[in-house]
Amino acid sequence: MASLLIENAAHIVTCDGEDHVYENANLLMQDGEIVYIGTEKQQADERIDGAGCIVYPGLINTHHHLYQIFSRNLPQVQNMELFDWLRTLYEIWKNLGRDVVYSSSLTGLGELMKTGCTTCFDHHYVFPQNRSEGILDAQFAAARELGIRMFASRGSMDLSKKDGGLPPDSVVQTVDQILKDSQAAVEKFHDPSRFSMQQVALAPCSPFSVSEDLLRESAKLARALGVRLHTHLCETKDEERFVAERCGMRPLAYMESLGWIGPDVWFAHGIHFNDDELRHLAETGTGVAHCPISNMKLSSGVCRIPEMLELGVPVGLAVDGSASNDGSNLLEEMRMCYLLHRLHASNRAPTGYDVLKMATAGSARILGRDDIGSLEVGKAGDLFLLDTRRLELVGADLDPKSMLGTVGWKGAVDYTVVNGRVTVRNGHLVGTDEEKASREANALVRDYLNR
Repeated sequence: MASLLIENAAHIVTCDGEDHVYENANLLMQDGEIVYIGTEKQQADERIDGAGCIVYPGLINTHHHLYQIFSRNLPQVQNMELFDWLRTLYEIWKNLGRDVVYSSSLTGLGELMKTGCTTCFDHHYVFPQNRSEGILDAQFAAARELGIRMFASRGSMDLSKKDGGLPPDSVVQTVDQILKDSQAAVEKFHDPSRFSMQQVALAPCSPFSVSEDLLRESAKLARALGVRLHTHLCETKDEERFVAERCGMRPLAYMESLGWIGPDVWFAHGIHFNDDELRHLAETGTGVAHCPISNMKLSSGVCRIPEMLELGVPVGLAVDGSASNDGSNLLEEMRMCYLLHRLHASNRAPTGYDVLKMATAGSARILGRDDIGSLEVGKAGDLFLLDTRRLELVGADLDPKSMLGTVGWKGAVDYTVVNGRVTVRNGHLVGTDEEKASREANALVRDYLNR
């Protein structure tokens, strides 16, 4: 039985239901599962000295587009809002292939894991004609190499420009083709077992790139297969106008009419819900992935997180695509989330600790996972360590629960552990050669952008 012990940690912030924080304590994992937290001495095959360190639950990213890492920081899109931004970038994304998806996934997942993330949901919806074979295989291969929990999606688009949508014809597919491939992806990759390292959701892209038929049939298929549903919703006022003109409804009412409501559904962004809609999300247990940096960069608006948390809407945190962020760092996202809502909502804003719980227990909830998201006996050994004995964090650990929101940390963490296995040691990835991966990715970026 393989075991790993974090010993003599200065603080263990559990994010459990009682908000326990252990002082000068040990945490023992056996075969990937937490079996002890406390002050008694423990034996293990491998030990990490936690002196001076805060131990946090692994962060959980609930919405990303990893392929976008290879189209970030492009000058031509920096001052655009969502619709024009998408129309411009689709002309690059239509040249995606398995090579780009693998390398961008390795890059983005590696950055996430170096900054304390242990589970990533990726919303991949671009399947170019004649270049889409093996895309999900590539993502899961990158995740296995790094050792991160991967929650992928079989995303989709069937509403091209000629049908009134935004994407070009070369990246849309027929409903029948999408449904067939969606079922095959679930059957091949989705593991519903406890402590699963790979899962799949069905995730049509958005109301402005997907038909009513695809949304309706995807909901039916997901429920028949027992998997979750995800899409973008209420991200911009342009989207709201598009749905009103095309369907005569507000976006949430439109999605609900097609079966998209309930505790197995979560929406990315959710900025422009009204009061009644927020109450309905809470009543139905429908989740929201909050993407503050992306929302700011694309001038989309400020999500009503204080009201959502007060009402009990399930909320998780996310970095969104790396062409609208432009990074894959949930630690940075947490501090931006805290500061944005302090500016916008003053004393109604979530605390630094509220934001941490949003990125851990809250994110686990909207992904339908009760085995990750907090440090408790019986849960997965997903965590990270940050050594506070450094100049940048002098005095910052007076409130370890809130520190990552109020003070923040943008660099690499000292250790990341996923399923009881060390995946980041002394700030560096264990499972891959970072220098080689960076060199190969940089060469591929230039080739891809020149296609």
